[in-house]
Amino acid sequence: MNNTLWVEKFRPTKIEDCILPEEIKTMFQSIVDSREIPNLLLTGSPGIGKTTVAKALCNQLDCDWLMINGSDEGRMIDTLRTTVVNYASTVSLSGGKKVIIIDEADYMNKDSVQPALRGVIEEFSKNCRFIFTCNFKNRIIPALHSRCSVVDFTINKDDKPHLGMEMLDNIKRILDEEGVKYDGRVLADLILKYFPDFRRVINELQKYSLNGIIDDGILKQSSDENFNELFISLKGKDFSGMRKWVAQNIDNDHVRLYRQIYDTLNNRFEKKSIPQAVLLIADYSYKSAFVADQEVNMVACLTELMMDCDFI
Repeated sequence: MNNTLWVEKFRPTKIEDCILPEEIKTMFQSIVDSREIPNLLLTGSPGIGKTTVAKALCNQLDCDWLMINGSDEGRMIDTLRTTVVNYASTVSLSGGKKVIIIDEADYMNKDSVQPALRGVIEEFSKNCRFIFTCNFKNRIIPALHSRCSVVDFTINKDDKPHLGMEMLDNIKRILDEEGVKYDGRVLADLILKYFPDFRRVINELQKYSLNGIIDDGILKQSSDENFNELFISLKGKDFSGMRKWVAQNIDNDHVRLYRQIYDTLNNRFEKKSIPQAVLLIADYSYKSAFVADQEVNMVACLTELMMDCDFI
């Protein structure tokens, strides 16, 4: 079996193929048509298509581009001083603009890396453009906001049905190409469960496609089953078990984890403990936009829930 990740194999290479609200897609298409790419700050929830759009723009405009992970905070300042400056200062062999895509830019240090980027953006503006992607735009300093065109990938309720149908058609095409049988109703339920995280939908499909069929088992076996392990640890005051669970699952999207805990309050917590649980979840969910280590923040939240709440 081919080990290629489906999210990469089937990643759109043109803006017209990206699943986006019409207004946002039209705006990006105008950039393609003008052949002039500005500095961009793309912000929105995980898996919604920010990086895909950045790569599609570079592809359609025939730009030389470099991808950098902004969350690698330990080496980011050295990367800026060497890799970024060296790349931005040289002329493109194709004669066009160069582009540096900085993914997860909201994890760059606000006191060192982000301020240093101000001068780099301006110094090499004739030769290089920057595209930043982030989940939390409030973690990007105002000076970078002002140097970029900010695009918020927010999806309003009127766009959801149309985008959901586009995603359904897309994953049906993927499964057909991969020779995987499926139940259309299950696919629709999967999209509703993870919307608008399209990347998560595709990853879940690939994981459960090994049996050659996608049926309602994918909904029964996914995160809900895994979530039971967490609450067994919480109820049993098993700190080591809880900490191990967090380490294994924090990459699944910490924002969604807080929401999943909130959504299970009535089924997992004693009624008298629900108000306290809501306050704790809200507090730590807010803090997650600012903390340096999401794992530590999640463990702290679950520790307080474990000590202060009673479980069913």
